[in-house]
Amino acid sequence: MSRIVLCMWMSVDGFIAGPDDGPEQGLGVGGERLHDFLAFDDGGDHPTSARTRDEVGATVMAELMGSGAVLTGRRTFDFAGGWGGDHHDGVPIFVLTRSAPAAPATGHARYVTDVREAAALAREAAGDRDVLLHGASAARACLAAGVLDEMALQVVPVLLGQGRRLFGDGPDELPGHVELELLRTLDGPGMVHLRYRVLGGGS
Repeated sequence: MSRIVLCMWMSVDGFIAGPDDGPEQGLGVGGERLHDFLAFDDGGDHPTSARTRDEVGATVMAELMGSGAVLTGRRTFDFAGGWGGDHHDGVPIFVLTRSAPAAPATGHARYVTDVREAAALAREAAGDRDVLLHGASAARACLAAGVLDEMALQVVPVLLGQGRRLFGDGPDELPGHVELELLRTLDGPGMVHLRYRVLGGGS
């Protein structure tokens, strides 16, 4: 069965964006530091044009772009401009939202309000490939629902000090105690790439 894999770049103190993130500044103030290793062929910021300067980063990006479906939070989707309706290769995009707008999502995307339904649809669409998960809120929702299989975390050696944390600032942001199994560690220039399997746990 397809795995749902969260892929995120984060600071050592757990931030995935700096403060004041928004549609015009998706990574917030100072948050662009987390993506310093990326270059974009067309000068834009679409995922398909992203390139890395090292083989380890290229391996991680190839895994990301090899996914068969995308599951994302509404905030991430909106801040990214919906990736123009196509994240990569025309794969389906499932946007987890509390309430679906009247207008349909653009391109290959559709809105889903139930996290388990969204996960099931994404797995089915991905076939034998992974589902790429984007967004902190979506990651926490999937973790709480028990549908998050793995996490690929790229840890950048910087302390942002403020902004948006991947797993929030309080106990209510996580579904209690969760055990992880370290599957892989890759040392790349300027960061460490960690891959974990989510084992689950109790509160």
